[in-house]
Amino acid sequence: MELDQDEMKKVSNRLKRAQGQLTAVVRMVDEGGDCADVVTQLSAVSKALDRAGFAIIASGLKQCLTDEENGPADVQRLEKLFLSLT
Repeated sequence: MELDQDEMKKVSNRLKRAQGQLTAVVRMVDEGGDCADVVTQLSAVSKALDRAGFAIIASGLKQCLTDEENGPADVQRLEKLFLSLT
């Protein structure tokens, strides 16, 4: 399955921001940062990763449901991928 390149560019940007956030969290932990601030930033990283995963799956679903060349979408596989993020 070939995913939409415009959508994947957005996902890539989101992952790069999450990577920067995670780097900041590691630095905060290494420097003994405030626990509440660390948890808040870690939560933001987690949500960013979840959103990236959901965007990838949504793009895949959209393509699978409209791609008639390859036959019916493998709904069970897509469902399993989706549920792996929850």
